[in-house]
Amino acid sequence: MELQQMRYVVAVAETNSFTQAAQRCLVVQSALSHQIARLERELGTRLFERTSRRVRLTPAGAAFLPAARQCLDAAERAAAEVAAAVGEVRGRLAVGLIPTVAAVDIPGALRDFRQQYPHVRISLRVGASDDLAEQVRQGAIDVAFLGLPTTAQPQGVAARELARDRLVAVVAPDHPLADAQVVDLRRLSSEVFVDLPAGTAGRVQSDQAFAAAGLDRDVAFEVTTADFIARLVEPGLAVAMLPSAYAPQLTGVITIEVADAPARVEYVIWSRFSRTPAATAFLAVLDITAQDGHDS
Repeated sequence: MELQQMRYVVAVAETNSFTQAAQRCLVVQSALSHQIARLERELGTRLFERTSRRVRLTPAGAAFLPAARQCLDAAERAAAEVAAAVGEVRGRLAVGLIPTVAAVDIPGALRDFRQQYPHVRISLRVGASDDLAEQVRQGAIDVAFLGLPTTAQPQGVAARELARDRLVAVVAPDHPLADAQVVDLRRLSSEVFVDLPAGTAGRVQSDQAFAAAGLDRDVAFEVTTADFIARLVEPGLAVAMLPSAYAPQLTGVITIEVADAPARVEYVIWSRFSRTPAATAFLAVLDITAQDGHDS
């Protein structure tokens, strides 16, 4: 079993296409198909169901895929460690972040990192805090930026607190509250809201605050990105609550201080067990060392 074969299997699984997988791997399709067929013969089972219309993993293929990814990651990490031993930082840097991260200029940090370490392949994933933390624990992401309620802390990872912030109300320019200097949760509870999906850390911040005040609210719209929240607020379809440090990035809406606003904490997290040279270098760009983080 060869690493190249596993790389081909992962590419086909992610693209659901032998043609697209071959393009990604920079090989002709016949060579990729031959190598996968050879691997299937070695394993004694088929990894993919192939029809004229689609390609999908068999149960055996679904079981094989996580191990294949782990092997590829291990090989990549080993090569990065060898490069680091002779003074080079190579390999990959996978960064995750919530849509509303405001404590760090992520594009600027990645630009500085790329200038210093041009041989590192950078990838970026945007998601919910809980999902990102789990991916860091699993090794799929090296460094992630989270936003959590003050009642929660990252678990199973090394973490450093970056900033604390309070949420503000976000309304349309012609909303009756647009001229208000300050509002409270009771006044907002009569409004229709747009928010992140229920159960996510970004949503829990507001849900806990309204519940603690003994108030109900109507979340009629659930979206996954903060910029789309603003797109629903601007025409007056709903109001929202977003971090005050993030809100200035939005256009076409009005922000209002909330007297009894919920708070959140932004963290940067990384693996407490296996940190790649690229992850260590990226943390250094942020002026963070391994000793700066606390295990949670």
